[in-house]
Order: sequence, then C-alpha cells, then structure tokens
Amino acid sequence: MRKLSHEELLTRQQTVREARKPLRFCAVLNNIRSLYNVGSVFRTADGAGLEKLWLCGVTGIPPDAKISKTALGAEKSVPWEYARSARACIENVKREGYEILFLEQTAASIPYEKYEPHGPVCLVLGNEIEGVSGELLELCDKALEIEMAGLKISLNVTVAFGIAAYHIRARMKSLWGAAPSGA
Repeated sequence: MRKLSHEELLTRQQTVREARKPLRFCAVLNNIRSLYNVGSVFRTADGAGLEKLWLCGVTGIPPDAKISKTALGAEKSVPWEYARSARACIENVKREGYEILFLEQTAASIPYEKYEPHGPVCLVLGNEIEGVSGELLELCDKALEIEMAGLKISLNVTVAFGIAAYHIRARMKSLWGAAPSGA
C-alpha cells in the first residue's frame, strides 16, 4: 500500500468531477452563527456533491476570511444563494418537489441511518444553540437525528451535517446512481 501523491489526488478528483452526475440534494443553513461552521459546511457540501447551499437569516455569506479559512475554496465551487427568510426559501424548494428533512431532535425524529430518500432532498440545518426554528416545523417532511451515546445531547452542526450528508449521498447513489429518475 502507498499513499497517493497530491498530483494523483488532483487527477483523480478531476476525473470524478467530470464523470459525476449531480445529485438532487441541497441544504438550507438557518441562522448559523459561526463563520467557521459555514465554511466547514461549504467544504463538506463540495465533498458530498450537493447541488446548492441556501444561506438564510443571520448565516454569514462569502466572501469572508473566516468562511474561506475552513472552506478552503469550496465557497467558490459550491453554488449558493442568500435568502433572508428560511421559511420562504424552504417553501420554494418544497414547491420544486424536494423532500424537506430537518437535522433535528423532535418527538418524531428517525435515526439518520434508517432514512431512505424517495426523490430530491433538502436538508435543513439550524442554529448551533437553538437548532432549527420551531416556526419551521410545519414545513418538515421528516426529521433525522444522530444517536448520542455520551453525556452531550448533540454534535457540532458541521459534524452532524457531514454524517447526514454522506449517508444521504450514499443512499441516493445506491438507489439511483445519482439523481432520481424523472427528477
């Protein structure tokens, strides 16, 4: 076994990027306070192949040095749009046929690993302290949660996003190869 060189990694990524069919998978960041968290979500969204990020409310937007520090350029490669109102944004995405998933602990949450997508997916992330705003709950089709085995009740929003995003990506690829047919 040998580690791939930087050149080999760049060549492989270029080949993967050219061959990849886009997933019908986007995310809404609702009132994410930390610009470092926003940057980290950009980098993970790039790696997981999301088609777009919606930055809502007080969520910071590029260009910003703190976002760039953790995004490492992904803020330039992942399409994004700012929407003042998360509600209006989610309503629009829902009208476009996306299933709205909250990454949130609710009375009806399901374990993220049991989730199976049935079409385009929009994953909604909430504020680092308050989570997804309660006023948005009626827009939620399903809530996913990550089991916590220790004393803490939640993970950092970027870590939780990475876990859920890669699970959704894997299931979408397994079911459809990329975008669901007819979508």
